[in-house]
Parts: sequence; C-alpha cells; structure tokens
Amino acid sequence: CRSWTRRSPRLQAHRPSDPRQSTQAGLQVALNVPETKVTSLENGLRVASEDAGLTTCTVGLWIDAGSRYENERNNGTAHFLEHMAFKGTRKRSQLDLELEIENMGAHLNAYTSREQTVYYAKAFSKDLPRAVEILADIIQNSTLGEAEIERERGVILREMQEVETNLQEVVFDYLHATAYQSTALGRTILGPTENIKTINRGDLVEYITTHYKGPRIVLSAAGGVSHDELIDLAKYHFGKLPGRFQVEAPSLPSCPFTGSEIRVRDDKMPLAHIAIAVEAVGWSHPDTIPLMVANTLIGNWDRSFGGGVNLSSKLAQMACQGNLCHSFQSFNTCYTDTGLWGLYMVCEPGTISDMMHFTQMEWMSLCTSATDSEVARAKNLLKTNMLLHLDGSTPICEDIGRQMLCYGRRIPLHELEARIDAIDAKTIKDVCTKYIYNKAPAIAAVGPIEQLPDYSNIHSGMFWLRS
Repeated sequence: CRSWTRRSPRLQAHRPSDPRQSTQAGLQVALNVPETKVTSLENGLRVASEDAGLTTCTVGLWIDAGSRYENERNNGTAHFLEHMAFKGTRKRSQLDLELEIENMGAHLNAYTSREQTVYYAKAFSKDLPRAVEILADIIQNSTLGEAEIERERGVILREMQEVETNLQEVVFDYLHATAYQSTALGRTILGPTENIKTINRGDLVEYITTHYKGPRIVLSAAGGVSHDELIDLAKYHFGKLPGRFQVEAPSLPSCPFTGSEIRVRDDKMPLAHIAIAVEAVGWSHPDTIPLMVANTLIGNWDRSFGGGVNLSSKLAQMACQGNLCHSFQSFNTCYTDTGLWGLYMVCEPGTISDMMHFTQMEWMSLCTSATDSEVARAKNLLKTNMLLHLDGSTPICEDIGRQMLCYGRRIPLHELEARIDAIDAKTIKDVCTKYIYNKAPAIAAVGPIEQLPDYSNIHSGMFWLRS
C-alpha cells in the first residue's frame, strides 16, 4: 500500500510573498497540531487519521455518493439506504446492534448530502477495533429485509413532513430546484414522495454495488487513534471491497446554473423566508477562498444579537437600525464543480423591498469599494471560525473525510492561512465582480412576499442596480 504523511504546523502571523517561502516557513515553526497521516490500500480505499492522544475517538466512512448521483427514478435511494444501514446485518439484528453500541457507551450516526454519504461512530479509543468492525458490517452486510424496508418507508415519509415545517430547509430546497433546474443538484436529498413509496430492495442493492467501491471511500479517524492500527483494521475489514467498476466509474452529472426564481406566496404566514444566490465555484477552485472571505464580510445577524449597530457587517448595522429583518445569514455552499453564494433572510412583509435593496447595494460594494481594513478583519474572523470549528474529534474527523473526498488531501493549516492572507481588497473586488456584477441570481421565496421586487423581466446586466 502507498503511504504518505501531511503535517499541519501552527498558524503563522506573517504573509509570505512567495509560495516557496510559505513552505519553508511552515517547516520551521514548532508543531502543535497532530499530523494527518494518509494511506491508500490496494483496492483504492484511503485511510486518513489524526492522533491527538485522547481517550475517545471518532471514526467514520466518507463515501463519494449522494443524491447527485441519482436520477429521477431512484432519487432518494442514497438517503433511504442510510436509514437501512442500522436495521440489521447478517451478523447482528437491529436489537443486537443497538445493545452493542449502548454497552460500549458509543454513538453511531449517519447522514446524506448531495454529494456524500457518511457513517461514523464516536467511542472510547480502546473500542476503535469494534467501532471499525461495526462500520464495516453495516455497509457490507446489511440484510435490507423487506419488513424493515416497509417500516422505514413510513419513517422517511414522516421525516419529510417534519422537514416541510422547517422553512429554511424548504427554501434551500427550492433554491437548488430553481438554480439547478432539471439537474441532479436540483433534486432533494430525501426524494419525492412517489419514489419513497416505490423504492425496493433491488434499488438499494444496485446503489451499493454501483457506488460503494474502494476508490470512492475514505476511512477517517481522529482523537486517540493509532494510524498503523487503523491501517490493519482497514485491510482486515475493507480489504475485500471491490476496487474496480464493472463497466466504468459513475461520472459526475453536469449541473448548469440558471438565473431564475421560485415564489410560493402565502399571505397567512407572518414572515417571509427568502434565499438569493449567484453561481459560485467548487471546492478546489482558486476563487473559493476569496468568496469565503467575501461571505464573511457580509456576515450574519439576528435580532437576539447584542450591539447590532456596532457590528462590523454593514448589512447588520443597516438591518438593526432600519428594523429591516428578523435575521439574515450569508452562505457559500460548495460542490465539486459549482456552488451557491448568497444570503438567506427572514423579513416582515413590509420590509422585504428595503432589505433586498440594501442587500444588493452591499453586494455591489464588494465589487467596487471593499477596503483593506474590512478585508483584514474578515480574514481574521474567517480563520478564527475555521479553528473554532475544529474543536473535538468529531469535527476534525469530518474535516479529514470531507477534504480527502473534495481535494484528495488534507490541507495543512499553515497552507490554508497563507492562502487566506494572500487575499487583499483588490482580490475581493475582482472576484466579486466576476461572480456578482452583471449576473442574474437564483431566488427562492416563501410566505407573504407581495412586496418582493419583480425581477422577471431582467435577464442580464446590472441586476443589482435598481432605482
């Protein structure tokens, strides 16, 4: 098997002018972050871990398979399969699995996104072998019994009803539906009701045999883990996973962006929920980091925050002073080859027009008048948020697994900091002009939205400048 190690030195305060200087400086600083070790097995499965010497650990499987790889007929299969994983294997009944996890004092969980499926366990470090064996069992030996499928069908349908009460999730599903019309990213993760009612065992088995291959899986671990032990466990439990595809590897479906909108007007609702976004870029694109800084510049705000008028975000100041909304949050959603950069807001009906106006003006100010002091503050906040996110074995394990699928490697912190530090006001203005200026966005709105301005007759050119 092929092995290599990637070290993550602590953050540096200086900004190197030359990338080679960054590499040299990174080697010179004292290390205070555990190294991320990566090993590839013969079947293509990658093992990545970070040993922090803790008494607990998180270990999981990050699989390059989500709803984006589905079609209209089987949309919802990946999420359905995630539900079935804990319903019994050839070695363990559902009761046996639950009791074993409980007796270990461990937690077993899973989730499905548009591009990834994840199964992970949190346990004592001494129980790492059992945790890996359980993960291997549930993705390779699930019985997928007919009775369990029928029971889980009802569970998922109830889950869909619960999701429909979460207006933020509803709006973001609408946003994807209009931004990526008639493509895989435009479909929901849970799938339509008619599919949930018809998905059968054959669909689940077909999805496993198509996507659960060695090259598409990362075994990630963080906390108190020995990388050598993890390699041995991976070879023993996952060594027989097929590494080759019968025909060819599933290709990533093309998902072009469309500037468009979905409006669901309901005047009985007290508040309007609106998401607006332009097309951004994928994880590995050079403009991803500048867009993250721009996203931090816009920021977020909620009425429960203190000191609204004194926040660094200009939009937050205006929202607070003008009582323009109940809350807003900027977002930068990345996929492999595309993304959505925008704002989600919750407004009263009478303030929608003003909130949209100030949003467009703030977006345009990123293109024309961002200052070095504002950008420096946003860069510091972005770095702080990134480091705070990596607090605990579970978020670190997730970061390792996601980065291995998205980048093919774990980006060291010093490299990430150097890339952030290389951004200045000119970079922000150039990048934002490329993605915001003269671009038609996608809009999804639900609620009493009569006052939402009509953009339907604007197909291109200066969308954001309105009188």
